[in-house]
Amino acid sequence: MKVIVIGATGNIGHVVATTLQARGHDVISASRSGYPAVDISDPDSIAAFFEQVGKNADAVVVTAGAVPFKPFTELTRDDYLTALTSKTLSQVDVASQALKYLNDGGSITLTSGVIARAPIATAAAAALANGAIESFVITAAAESPRGIRINAVSPDVLENSPQFHATFAGHRPVSDEEIGRAYTLAVEGVGTGQTITV
Repeated sequence: MKVIVIGATGNIGHVVATTLQARGHDVISASRSGYPAVDISDPDSIAAFFEQVGKNADAVVVTAGAVPFKPFTELTRDDYLTALTSKTLSQVDVASQALKYLNDGGSITLTSGVIARAPIATAAAAALANGAIESFVITAAAESPRGIRINAVSPDVLENSPQFHATFAGHRPVSDEEIGRAYTLAVEGVGTGQTITV
């Protein structure tokens, strides 16, 4: 399959791209700073990217997006807007535009995170963004045309990111192998409208 991985230079995206390549897929690894370049906060950049590389794609995976981490009492409306714009709306924009380029029966995989279902300190904005993504895929998948599947993967803290382990006290860090397996299920499986937790 031809698979586009957006955010391929990040900790999750690199694992996803490497895993799918090892499984024989033709992977296009994209990021804001690499080539091909795409800035998912800019709808025009997304459109130009898909026009360049998206024809006859079988799957799109998005692992990009950032959110502010602050105590709930310090978060401002702008912080919540940043979370929704950077992580949620940007992935929704990719999904919406990808529909025009994906082959029949293709798939879109978005990325949420454990904070949608397990609280940690300073993560209210992240929880909002992640929960919105997971809710979005339920209905978007039901309305998706031409048999295109839409799912989310929701990983816990990553084993390959030890700098965050203390923040996720008591969580079991997930390995690269587990991350790769979850995204493989989303890309190669048959489910839709689901959040795959790992």
